[in-house]
Amino acid sequence: MNISGNGQRGKFIVFEGIDGSGKSTQIRMLSKRLQDMKLKVYTTFEPTAGTIGTLIRQMLSGKIKIDQRTLAFLFAADRMDHLVNEENGIRKKIDKGELVICDRYYFSSYAYHSQYMDMEWVIHANSLNADTLRPDLTVFIDVEPEECFERIQTNRNDFEIYEKIDIMKKVRTNYLKAFERLRDLEKIVVIDGNKLADHVGDAIFREVMKIIHPA
Repeated sequence: MNISGNGQRGKFIVFEGIDGSGKSTQIRMLSKRLQDMKLKVYTTFEPTAGTIGTLIRQMLSGKIKIDQRTLAFLFAADRMDHLVNEENGIRKKIDKGELVICDRYYFSSYAYHSQYMDMEWVIHANSLNADTLRPDLTVFIDVEPEECFERIQTNRNDFEIYEKIDIMKKVRTNYLKAFERLRDLEKIVVIDGNKLADHVGDAIFREVMKIIHPA
């Protein structure tokens, strides 16, 4: 069933974290728990599998070289299409009462792109996205960069341009700066992701239930 039985909007929950933080695992775990509650859940990710998102992934792999400002604008464009496209746009699903869980959203841009340019510039570049839809909850899975880097090395043969330990440390710092900068506008929870996956999942589930069924 939809999150609300009386025609109200659904909820938009975003997962953030540096590469290797376990977002994909936790999204799968949360989705199953919510679906077991008979809720209609739609999971998605950024960059998308669409035309712009596919181009971005080629750039992240290093196959296509590009200026970081251009890449930041491409992320913002991919994000807008993700929100409003007629086939499976996030806004449309939420308006229908569904619960949408997204792996990365505009805080990823703030954290990754502000390595190369001023964070205020990146926030401004994504302002139309934020004005179109802010998450009901952003879940940041906080894991030590060294642990994330070790996970990536163990599980992958190919690495993206941001998957380097020095970059991962900067990205984590930028996430925390962005959360502080926007704490009055955004609902953000920081979850200790260094614990066992089930314990992390329980902590996330408790926070999500506060959004779905507020006291």
